[in-house]
Amino acid sequence: MKVLLLGATGLLGHNVLHRLLDEGYDVVAVVRRREGLYIPLADANIVEGSILDATTLTRAAEGCDAIINCAGTTDMSLLHEEDYMPVNRDLPATLIDIMKHHGIKRLVHISSVDTIGYGDADHPADEHAAMRWPFTESYYALSKRAGEEAILKGLQDAPGLEAVILNPGYMLGAYDVRPSSGEMLRIVYRKSVMCCPRGGKAFVPVADVADAAVRALTRGTSGSRYIVTHRGGHLTIKQLYALQADIMGYRQLCVVVPAWIMLAIGALGDLLRSMGMRSAVSRRNIRQLLVREYYDNHHGLCDLGYVETSLADAIHDFHTWRQRDLYKQR
Repeated sequence: MKVLLLGATGLLGHNVLHRLLDEGYDVVAVVRRREGLYIPLADANIVEGSILDATTLTRAAEGCDAIINCAGTTDMSLLHEEDYMPVNRDLPATLIDIMKHHGIKRLVHISSVDTIGYGDADHPADEHAAMRWPFTESYYALSKRAGEEAILKGLQDAPGLEAVILNPGYMLGAYDVRPSSGEMLRIVYRKSVMCCPRGGKAFVPVADVADAAVRALTRGTSGSRYIVTHRGGHLTIKQLYALQADIMGYRQLCVVVPAWIMLAIGALGDLLRSMGMRSAVSRRNIRQLLVREYYDNHHGLCDLGYVETSLADAIHDFHTWRQRDLYKQR
């Protein structure tokens, strides 16, 4: 099977790329710069160009049997909802058109668990749960939901096409180039005292999501969404920091900051944003760090058959790969 991969230079994209190559897939990856890839460049067909250029994508997709879309705009400092739409909403719609043009049957699209309403420890949410506040105010979550809707509409207009949507939790692991989600780990690493908000996330090893994405090329029901989380990954941010300290062998005092202080800090960020200054600190973003999130991944485990790996190993892999990468940059 020949697979077109988008978003290959990101955390998930790198892991999916390695998984595809390990399993013998023929891969075409569209990237802005091939130097951003951490693989032997001879192992894949690399197309340099913008993923927002329909001509580039159409040319790259020729002869492909399936598409995996890992691309996403995740920068929480962007000022407007529309800033997220070109990649998160419009690109999925373009991919549907390209599938029609080339007769490509299968799309695996990576969305976010933020588009699904979170549950609690006793009643974790499944794929049918509607978005809940505060994520209904998240520009990122709204744009990812719009991307899902674009795909589902495309399937209605072209019944012969197939698309599976994955909704992963907060991914951690190796090849976090920027870093992206691993920034939550990096900023507190080996600090003796740290503050954190009271909330929690559904943390998941990125290897699990990559496994699910590759399996979804041949498994899963078209038009379905699949939560991809880890049953042991529903942690508070404080618990995550304690786990990291234990794994990496250091001690850390972590103090939970009262919600009103966090929101006051967010208000200062809102002031900066109102003056046109980009900041990831805002009340809109802070509120997402004050809730606990619980999801039921039973549907994805059964239909896709992905394997849950160790969250502790994912944290260790993040640091091991990052240290190796920093050494190479010197």
